[in-house]
Amino acid sequence: MQSLDALVRDAHALAMGEVVPMSAPTDIEAEAARQLRICNACRYCEGFCAVFPAMTRRLEFPSADVHFLANLCHNCGACLHACQYAPPHEFAVNIPQAMARVRGQTYHDYAWPPTLGRLYERNGLTLSLALAAGLALFLLLAVLLKGGPDGLWSATPAGGSFYDLFPHNLMVGLFAPVFLFAVLALALGVRRFWREITPVTSGAPLSAPATFEATHDVLRLKYLDGGHGEGCHNDDDAYTLSRRRFHHLTFYGFLLCFAATSVATLYHYLLGQPAPYELPSLPKLLGAVGGVMLVAGTAGLGWLNLHRHPLHGDAAQKPMDLGFIALLFLVSASGLGLWVARGTPAMALLLCLHLGAVMALFATLPYGKFAHGIFRAAALLRHAVEKRRPSPIGLDAD
Repeated sequence: MQSLDALVRDAHALAMGEVVPMSAPTDIEAEAARQLRICNACRYCEGFCAVFPAMTRRLEFPSADVHFLANLCHNCGACLHACQYAPPHEFAVNIPQAMARVRGQTYHDYAWPPTLGRLYERNGLTLSLALAAGLALFLLLAVLLKGGPDGLWSATPAGGSFYDLFPHNLMVGLFAPVFLFAVLALALGVRRFWREITPVTSGAPLSAPATFEATHDVLRLKYLDGGHGEGCHNDDDAYTLSRRRFHHLTFYGFLLCFAATSVATLYHYLLGQPAPYELPSLPKLLGAVGGVMLVAGTAGLGWLNLHRHPLHGDAAQKPMDLGFIALLFLVSASGLGLWVARGTPAMALLLCLHLGAVMALFATLPYGKFAHGIFRAAALLRHAVEKRRPSPIGLDAD
């Protein structure tokens, strides 16, 4: 049991984004370390992904090393299906599942502020949709108070401008603080993670070649090819590239939608051209293409998540995964629906639903599945740095 003074010091360090040393590994970390030691003796999967070359540079696996390796893992499942020690063998080696459980712990441990870390345990499908519905209902009530029942189901003037329902400055005042808090929380969380894994990954600073390689691997989702180019495993053990393709649609669809919002902001403030925009304007083009990609990608990921092999990943995190996917799908689908319904009686309802989903997404970004992309990018950066250094144990698996 820690003393009160020690607890206060740790709380202060967490608030400042510093790493608080762990007195002993958790059960989840100890189990992952046990399995990694067995893998290190076998090395059959050495060429599968970044985890195994990084693993062979280590003889022991303290918590920081386990955190680093867990966030390198892309959970493709190839090593599980190739492993001769996988369940029902008595060694019970299941690296994808062990790494997934550690990742869930790291998102919780590095959350900022620390008191909100437990949201990772509760940010499930029901909570995400309930938050979106609650915020949408709040906005609907605001429309009712402004225009009465007739104002809720009626076409808006000026070609269906959203600002006839919610003034631009009001929307900025509502969404900007939530978005900026999410960015701050994610940045402080990943900074703590970076500070912990840097000493155990050679401690060398970033270099241009390492940064270029890691960026290339992130943008291509390199390690979702299963290590052999055939893809991840389905629940029927068959190889498929579907998971990689749906991740690409989701990732680039999200980026295009974010780019559309950013360009629209420039149009509004620099060019004096407020929304709505029509094709072939750049905001509309980016938003339309991104929205379609995001709908297709999240629908595919949701289906795959429900049909993954039962030994893949951590079943306890499935509600969090589905909650994030559902919010992304709801944001993109309602955004496309607004395009079709703008200027119709359904516009007010769809706008409230869309804005509620967007705010719910922003509010849960630092405490949901979105964080895994940020942590994984940081781990890939450190891996690209580490592999360029001599192996500390005299072997050079890279």
